[in-house]
Amino acid sequence: MEVKVFDKSGKATSKSVKLADSIFAVEPNDHAIYLDVKQHLANKRQGTHKAKERGEITGSTRKIKKQKGTGTARAGSIKSPIFRGGGRVFGPRPRNYSFKLNKKLKRLARKSALTYKAQESNIMVLEDFNYEAPKTKDFVGLLNNMNVSNDKVLVVIANENKNVYLSSRNLQRAKVVTADAVNTYDVLNAGKVIISVSSMEIIEKALN
Repeated sequence: MEVKVFDKSGKATSKSVKLADSIFAVEPNDHAIYLDVKQHLANKRQGTHKAKERGEITGSTRKIKKQKGTGTARAGSIKSPIFRGGGRVFGPRPRNYSFKLNKKLKRLARKSALTYKAQESNIMVLEDFNYEAPKTKDFVGLLNNMNVSNDKVLVVIANENKNVYLSSRNLQRAKVVTADAVNTYDVLNAGKVIISVSSMEIIEKALN
């Protein structure tokens, strides 16, 4: 599949780029996508939740009433979960939610996500660009020129570029990532994926 290369003004140039069939035209594997997205979201969880159980509550250890003769159930501690202010039964504890996935499966998931975007004609190729200084106005102008200002946009650049990153940081519907950091979740979460020309080679090398 060939796509035209656009410049910063949103005009199609005379150049075109061939999207590799081994990446943008594979047989999509939905289960691989599910596992990769699940891992991505799990790894983002802090896992710092904590509730106090009965052994951690501050309170008296005095037996609050006699064992027999009250006509009610036995009660030995004010810190019991059945009392107000008592500890929580099996409350959440700090834990690590991350889990391992094989590299080949993650690679297949990214290929599947990019294939879906290619099938929907939601992949655009842009000439390499840079800004002399961080300006959100310039980045908004780029999105307007590309007619994607109303979409969620993922912009893939070849290398870290502070000016481009800072120009996009305040925009809710735009995200800039480097080619080696493209992940399945970001690709699927975006309406349009804009890839710079020099990023294509990095993506092909990483996924092949």
